Amino acid sequence: MSFNSLGLSEPLLRAISKKGHTKPSTIQKKAIPFILERRDVLASAQTGTGKTAGFTLPMLQILSEGEILRKRPVRALVLTPTRELAAQVLEDVRSYSTYLDIRSNVIFGGVSAAPQIKSLRKGVDVLVATPGRLLDLHQQKALSLANIEILILDEADRMLDMGFLRDIKKILALMPEKRQNLLFSATFSKDIKKLANTFFTQPVLVEATPENTTAEKVDQKIYKTNKSKKTALITKLISEGNWEQVLVFTRTKHGANRLSQKLEKSGITSAAIHGNKSQGARTKALDGFKKGKLRVLVATDIAARGLDIPLLPHVINYELPNVPEDYVHRIGRTGRAGASGQAISLVSVDENEHVRGIEKLLGESLEKEILDGFEPTENLQEVLERKAENKARQRGGRKNRSSKPQGGVGRRRN
Repeated sequence: MSFNSLGLSEPLLRAISKKGHTKPSTIQKKAIPFILERRDVLASAQTGTGKTAGFTLPMLQILSEGEILRKRPVRALVLTPTRELAAQVLEDVRSYSTYLDIRSNVIFGGVSAAPQIKSLRKGVDVLVATPGRLLDLHQQKALSLANIEILILDEADRMLDMGFLRDIKKILALMPEKRQNLLFSATFSKDIKKLANTFFTQPVLVEATPENTTAEKVDQKIYKTNKSKKTALITKLISEGNWEQVLVFTRTKHGANRLSQKLEKSGITSAAIHGNKSQGARTKALDGFKKGKLRVLVATDIAARGLDIPLLPHVINYELPNVPEDYVHRIGRTGRAGASGQAISLVSVDENEHVRGIEKLLGESLEKEILDGFEPTENLQEVLERKAENKARQRGGRKNRSSKPQGGVGRRRN
């Protein structure tokens, strides 16, 4: 099947050809015809399946066929969970609308709102946004959602995970009831289905892959070791394997910083991205990683969500996530668009329960290996006792700090 058979207009086909695409992906073949029929669509599609084009192309066609209003009110809204994903969606929207009279822009937090407000005043047909900044600017009367024709919730599962449900409900109340609704999610949890039931009208369900499955092209392996040996092990794997582009996941922001610093000391160029980093620092790190200036990007789950890194060969779980579905999201960063990839997890004894949860979700047993010199020697009781001691020390440190006299009575911390 070719893009020509999906009912897309000539300007869109020219833009697709310019990007070098020849055949639509599974989610594009399934979703685009229904969206062009103005149907509400619930789509299950993991990252790397071409889902962004799956909603961008038909959205642009619908808008281009409608009346272009003189003041250019926002007619289509794409909500995303993270700044990085918002920026990447805008890039795709602009690329595919090269030969159309469509204006698009993006708004997200972490940067000054003034330039965003200025761009909105010029008129925008397609607005890509994160929920918080969208509500902020609406409250400032910098934008209106009264003319929305199409609403797209991208990576809806992650938006709920990040606590955006209340914001989403507020945003829904600001739009006309008569509109087309599209929801794209890697998984369909009960919360996702409950949300969809509140505002969808007879939605069509389309799936690119079976629910909660991982990419078939990803080679998954577990290395069992001590927690204290993980940094040395990850350094060995990257150095001896001569890996040039590795995305590493940690559970915490501080853990990401520490690991990145240790890798740098070992001669492996690295940067960390997480919620405490400024948008400028995150953008710079991601750009350096994509261009090959950095071999390793260490990230937390939230920061890594939505990262578009073509042909990423290696993903390493320095620590396993608490939620099995997050493992699927993580390793979905590799093995994309038909390419092969490798996902490695470094697992200490206290993470064995997480392994069992992941294997249950996947319906398969993951390959496990122990490397010489990195044998696991700790038992679970030792690890749990050490964790308790560390927490006690941290609580003691916070207590001591809080007991110190504070300058400036009533001073607010920003």
